[in-house]
Amino acid sequence: MSFCPGCGKSDAGHESCVRPLDPPRFCIHCGRKLKVQVLPTGYVATCVRCPT
Repeated sequence: MSFCPGCGKSDAGHESCVRPLDPPRFCIHCGRKLKVQVLPTGYVATCVRCPT
């Protein structure tokens, strides 16, 4: 099962949840909220549950 990176719900028709320049807020594998660090050069987003 895949999840929406913008809202964390089941990934079906959620194109408007993620804006092009925003970092993902939810893990696409488990749906849990990500730990996001915004940097001047981009961002680093990691899930505390998933190993990747």
